[in-house]
Amino acid sequence: MSCDWLFVDGSSLIFRAFYGVPKTVRSPDGRLINAARGFLETLTRLAGTRQPKHLAVASDADWRPDWRVALIPGYKAQRVAEPTPPALIPQMPVIDAFLAAIGIDALGFAAYEAEDVIATWTAKASGTVEIVSGDRDLFALVEDPRVTVLYPEKGAWALVDESEVTRRYGIPGRRYADFAMLRGDPSDGLPGLKGVGAVAAASMIRQHGGVPAILEARRLSEHDQDYLTRALRVVPPVPDLAIELPDGRRDHYPADPAALNTLMAEHGLQAASSRLVDALNEQLAKP
Repeated sequence: MSCDWLFVDGSSLIFRAFYGVPKTVRSPDGRLINAARGFLETLTRLAGTRQPKHLAVASDADWRPDWRVALIPGYKAQRVAEPTPPALIPQMPVIDAFLAAIGIDALGFAAYEAEDVIATWTAKASGTVEIVSGDRDLFALVEDPRVTVLYPEKGAWALVDESEVTRRYGIPGRRYADFAMLRGDPSDGLPGLKGVGAVAAASMIRQHGGVPAILEARRLSEHDQDYLTRALRVVPPVPDLAIELPDGRRDHYPADPAALNTLMAEHGLQAASSRLVDALNEQLAKP
């Protein structure tokens, strides 16, 4: 199955690679390089199985933006105690260098998260879009038949469309952001409404259609009205950043063979890099 655009939540997948690939994977001089190898291998599998015509990677320029914290102080507060693992930090610029040398468009945007970059790209893109992320916040972008999410689950990729959102949460397929606001989400530090769990949140959405209508009904306490008003600005991915849609495709790969050869030799990732380049060039050969 081929899609027109494959947008990858790089930050999400890099973390998964760091924890999923053995710490025995090291460069010739002994530096840990497991996340870089795992991420390149994941991109290779995605290029081969999803066969995208265009591919781009988004990153968190700021995983906990001040403007979101100002609106909801607890936003991702629990993650402050669990920052980026020290062993992963040196690998991030290495991954960026590999993407640049291979020729894969990658972008973060100051004061915003990868989900906001992807939401903006999705709003600008034509044709079918598949979003790859382990962040359920991006379920809010699902839009049949154009936009689906590939969510890592049980060692595979679960295809999440509107019917799947409905099956999982009992809500209309495009209302995941409303659901997260009402129920709350501990992983993002969203408190939700007191006493409102998944079943009640789904019932409220089915009855009213979404958070804006719930606010308009004015049946909540002043505290809950205030929380939901702020949550409406915090939770949905931002779809209108001042960024352009990348090309997402080259005439050939790699973009910089000399730089890629240097990186492969330095970090011992010849096989992983070559397989990704081959997968991308194979896709170019298809109509």
